[in-house]
Amino acid sequence: MLGKAVLKLLPFVGLALAQSPSYVDPDNGITFFGIVDPVHSVTYGYVFPPLEANRDEFIGEIIAPIDSKWVGASPRGGMLNNLLLVAWANGDSIVASTRLATGYSLPGLLEGPVLTTLPSSKVNATHWKWVYRCQNCISWETADGTVSLPVDGSGAAAWAWSDVEVTEPANPASSFSQHKDFGFFGVDWSEAHVSSELYDAWAAGETGGGPGPTPTATTTAVPTPTVTTAPTPYDYIVVGGGPAGLVTADRLSEAGKKVLLIEKGGPSLGSTGGNYQPAWLAGTNYTKFDVPGLFETMFQDSNPFWWCKDINVFAGCILGGGTAINGGLYWYPPDSDFATANGWPRSWANHAPYTNKLKQRIPSTDHPSTDGKRYLMETYGVVEKLLRPLGYRDITINDYPNFKERVFGYSAYSFIDGKRAGPIATYYQTAVARKNLAYFPSTTVQHVVRNGSQILGVQTDNPYIGPDGFVPLTPKGRVILSAGSFGSARLLFKSGIGPKDMIDIVKKHATAGPNLPAEDTWIDLPVGENVSDNPSINLVFTHPDIDAYENWAQVWSSPRKIDAEQYVQNRSGVFSQSSPRLNFWRSIRGSDGRTRWLQGTARPGAASVTTEFPYNETQIFTITTYLSTGITSRGRIGIDAALTGRALTNPWFTDPVDKESLIAGINELVGSIKHVRGLTLITPDNTTTIKDYVDSYPTGNLNSNHWVGSNSIGKVVDENTKVLKTNNLFVVDASIIPSMPMGNPQGAIMATAEQAVAKILALRDGP
Repeated sequence: MLGKAVLKLLPFVGLALAQSPSYVDPDNGITFFGIVDPVHSVTYGYVFPPLEANRDEFIGEIIAPIDSKWVGASPRGGMLNNLLLVAWANGDSIVASTRLATGYSLPGLLEGPVLTTLPSSKVNATHWKWVYRCQNCISWETADGTVSLPVDGSGAAAWAWSDVEVTEPANPASSFSQHKDFGFFGVDWSEAHVSSELYDAWAAGETGGGPGPTPTATTTAVPTPTVTTAPTPYDYIVVGGGPAGLVTADRLSEAGKKVLLIEKGGPSLGSTGGNYQPAWLAGTNYTKFDVPGLFETMFQDSNPFWWCKDINVFAGCILGGGTAINGGLYWYPPDSDFATANGWPRSWANHAPYTNKLKQRIPSTDHPSTDGKRYLMETYGVVEKLLRPLGYRDITINDYPNFKERVFGYSAYSFIDGKRAGPIATYYQTAVARKNLAYFPSTTVQHVVRNGSQILGVQTDNPYIGPDGFVPLTPKGRVILSAGSFGSARLLFKSGIGPKDMIDIVKKHATAGPNLPAEDTWIDLPVGENVSDNPSINLVFTHPDIDAYENWAQVWSSPRKIDAEQYVQNRSGVFSQSSPRLNFWRSIRGSDGRTRWLQGTARPGAASVTTEFPYNETQIFTITTYLSTGITSRGRIGIDAALTGRALTNPWFTDPVDKESLIAGINELVGSIKHVRGLTLITPDNTTTIKDYVDSYPTGNLNSNHWVGSNSIGKVVDENTKVLKTNNLFVVDASIIPSMPMGNPQGAIMATAEQAVAKILALRDGP
């Protein structure tokens, strides 16, 4: 089909249509390429010498309101192993440094780059401006080798911002707290070059270069399409190729419907056209996303193209969504996941037929290695000794989905044949093989086109999918949003559906505002509210039996040779599993009389360690403790002026009984340490209490990225998942789940999709 062929030639069409414009700084006459972030009103700009000069430098600037206590820029995008430029005002001067982060912690100084602050830098009563020359800044060295800025191509630059002062304002090496906000913007670096004559003059502090536009946060508005010109209507348009979207598209096409599946990202597994792999996988068809043992590198890579750039939390914009990049933990949903007590309509209670359909397509495994063996299991043995004195017993967890009271077992995954599988290797493969389904990747849906309550189609950024990017429905057609808790909520806002304060933000946006329907047709629904996510707390231990596996830091560039060779040979061994090795559950009755469930996940290694005592880093392991079903805290997600999806109210511990319950569960675990010879808790260590540790835990680190509820069933969608007050718009993804599932949610999400698509197909008056 046309969609399957054309998009292979246009993998970055969405990015290409969203590049940053050039502007001229009126103070110095320098032409920069960049943006004004509309949320914090900070300008970020870059300009380069000519490509043919092959020079390792650029000129940049940051202009920030005076309440910006520090601002960071990452030209290559992302935090890890990338050049970071950090600056702040100190009196009448600018203090700045180049830094490099090897983990999600305070980045250290980066040696090699040379910064020169240029004369047009200044501080006044309202703003500070840093204009700088950055030499030795196109390429830099990391533990994994040389990393370079793609000056002859395009990319997504990143920024970070905080209103909290640094510790030592006069010291370029000062420490500072975690950023309060961050974001990305597309840049065509190949266009951001000027002549050597101009560049050298600017680098020497000279001004001039001709008048030009001043920086602005506006972009060119996309005209509303004329829907009658669209040639290819579909019965169903499914927006989003994550776990719910893939299940939905497969079942609709299986039913003979004409289906269009649109995914914002590109390929993931090798079988889908992906090709991103480390050197040790050369000659295979396995990518980073195929190999379970590379899971931890999702958070360590200097080129994390799979993360969504328009959402302020980790979210996957790649085929498979979260199932392409998560740890693969996969739990068959218990009855409580669809119980009326947890917010579901009574008609959803009998989930077993739909869960069974899911299990037939994706059976779980707790021994994914092709030789049937389990590897790197020392963590399991130590944690088992911690749990048994507390009354826990071991079971095969997915054999007893409804039994979660003081049980533990081997971690279960959605892997097949030693590789990541989930819905990508199953539902997606059968869906794209059908002639009645068209698949368009690397395509962003901008909004739903509607006439009152009737949906006419969707507007995309891809001109190859339809005239001006518009795709219509057949006369009885339907649109199904499966873009996730943040993505689907934002699409509703941009389509004039949701709280007025969110739609007003869209209205003020230069590009999205003109495409809103008339205000008298806005639909007021609590989109973005009732959001929940597991609050999670990491406990880090040491034990002499543990093999921390170099904290997974070497698996990409220099893995243990025997393990890498074993995996390449037959997909067995350590790399056939992701990092989790054991999971456990128990119930906790809170002071409010409600029952909440504690889940634990144990794995070798640690994301971070905080202790005042020496420890053996080769013997560390982590137990992550979560609260799941029964939590009462709720938050709200929405958008900012840049239309970036973000949490407006964080969903963790808004009810103090949730925190009280989690602390009780952690204290019980810590109380059992005395039963395990050689076991030491190092984060937190014995200089603090568990209560103080949890009370001071960084808010952002509580995030489990298991967001549900932003389009809750019964509040935003009806029991058939149709958006209230519309005729033919549906939502099928994590956002309709009204409360936290018992475990990591991918199983519950796909079971939800199986039931939802059956209900949609059963409705009258459909295509």
